[in-house]
Amino acid sequence: MIFIDTGAFIARYVVRDHFHKEALRSWEKLAKKKHKLFTSNFVLDELITLLARKTDYAFSVQRAESIFASQILTILRPQAEDEIAALRVFKKYADQEMSYTDCVSFVLMEKNKIHQTFSYDQHFKLAGFTLWS
Repeated sequence: MIFIDTGAFIARYVVRDHFHKEALRSWEKLAKKKHKLFTSNFVLDELITLLARKTDYAFSVQRAESIFASQILTILRPQAEDEIAALRVFKKYADQEMSYTDCVSFVLMEKNKIHQTFSYDQHFKLAGFTLWS
């Protein structure tokens, strides 16, 4: 099981992203291995906005529609108690300037026993998760 973070999506879709070529190889590898893939609605919120700003709104909407229609990607959605737990994580790592979205991701990953993430964000490693590549 692998959790997909915002940066992995951005690197896949934005040609000028400095991780773009590496991300394309990694996405191909994911497709071949048939891993169970997860993300969250918080990650998608972040992705859709950032992608629109880095490309354009039409492209962002097309990618989002494709993601929401995916049969291989499960979108996790936090409950209120998960969001409160994420606030505790946010407070714990305040000196690391982690995003609240990352903290929600950590809580959802723990809750769903997901130990690996496809991300270029070292905060996941700091929080005890393995960066998949």
